Amino acid sequence: MTADDRAGLLARQMAVALLSAVLNDRRPFDEAFERLAGEEPFAALEPRDRAFARAIAATTLRRKGQLAEIVKRFIEKPLPDKRGRLDAILLSAAAQLIFLKSPPHAVINLSVFQVSADQQARRFSKLANAVLRRISEQGTALAAGQDAGRLNTPDWLWRSWSETYGAEDAERIAAQHLREPPLDLTVKSDAEAWAARLGGVVLPTGSVRLAAKGRIEELAGFGEGEWWVQDTAASLPARLLGDVRAVRVADLCAAPGGKTAQLAHAGARVTAVDISAKRLKRVADNLARLKLDAEIVAADVLNWQPDAPFDAVLLDAPCSATGTIRRNPDIAHLKRPSDVIELAKLQENMLGCALSMLKPGGVLVYCACSLEAAEGPAQIAALLASRGDVRLSPIAPEEFGGRAEWIDRHGALRTLPHDLQLSDPDLSGMDGFYAARVVKLG
Repeated sequence: MTADDRAGLLARQMAVALLSAVLNDRRPFDEAFERLAGEEPFAALEPRDRAFARAIAATTLRRKGQLAEIVKRFIEKPLPDKRGRLDAILLSAAAQLIFLKSPPHAVINLSVFQVSADQQARRFSKLANAVLRRISEQGTALAAGQDAGRLNTPDWLWRSWSETYGAEDAERIAAQHLREPPLDLTVKSDAEAWAARLGGVVLPTGSVRLAAKGRIEELAGFGEGEWWVQDTAASLPARLLGDVRAVRVADLCAAPGGKTAQLAHAGARVTAVDISAKRLKRVADNLARLKLDAEIVAADVLNWQPDAPFDAVLLDAPCSATGTIRRNPDIAHLKRPSDVIELAKLQENMLGCALSMLKPGGVLVYCACSLEAAEGPAQIAALLASRGDVRLSPIAPEEFGGRAEWIDRHGALRTLPHDLQLSDPDLSGMDGFYAARVVKLG
């Protein structure tokens, strides 16, 4: 086996380990990737091979419904429960053959090697070889005839989106999730100049959008702190606080820190609060790179109170994050309806705590990167019904360079993954976000 073959095998083994971590151990993809990348033998991989492993695993998660159906076509009898990592190996190999267009010879040989090396799966090595050879011959044609959006969307999410947005939008949401998202940057100044320098485009919202490629740290302006990575939808809620110069603002559940950076750059006196000290360390590092200042507090929002009430509060509540599936395909496989119910209770409690931190006449913006109604409009409707000291403050599109169709009939912001279609499909779409603004009455 050549050095390239060994690296190719190791990258594919890392991809299978990633899939196992997500699908079997129910660990978030990014967390699993970070852990595996720092452990032997994967720590020895070159960055390009590590990126290849990530691409295999992410593509497999994004297309798992399709891949599972195709693999199943070529397995005549049910397999026993104890089969090791056979499923992950077959799915990842099918993803390489059909969607990543990797050389069939290398994919099949190295995948069969993985099966043979797995104590529980090795008895299926001949089966794996036969299945993958047939997929290499027929897989692309079979995939072209599938209902990709429906197959790759869990039933409960399909029902939820169909009921909330209608069948047509559910299909468009699911279709957008099949595309790898572009890279959005929030720049400190002169978006047009940075777009030209980086080979991107300026969105109507002011973000700079690039095709996702290469290492972010190597892009011009990163080391100088001229921009930070932030999906354009995620950049909208902070703008709904208006002119925040010299205003005391609490950014609750602040990590990873994009909104904190926005507010600090806009001149606010920001207190960034998050329960995770580890994630706040990254916020602090990013602020240092950007040459921005904020007070950082590691605390549970449910148990923390400031010394004095804030002028404004931004609550980016913990949620199911189903609005970010296009960039985090593991979410479709990790979340369950019960998670939405539990998170909705947490969001309700956090809203109450956030209002207790706000001075009379102050503004609260609540947002969530979820497509589920229970985590968005239902939260605000319940808040307004239960409290007489708050009123909704309708949002206007011109406040954030957005479009009228992104504002619902109550005056709240709602973006969907298939919104913001540009002439280039690979530069289209955005995260699904909900945001509402309320004023605390005196």
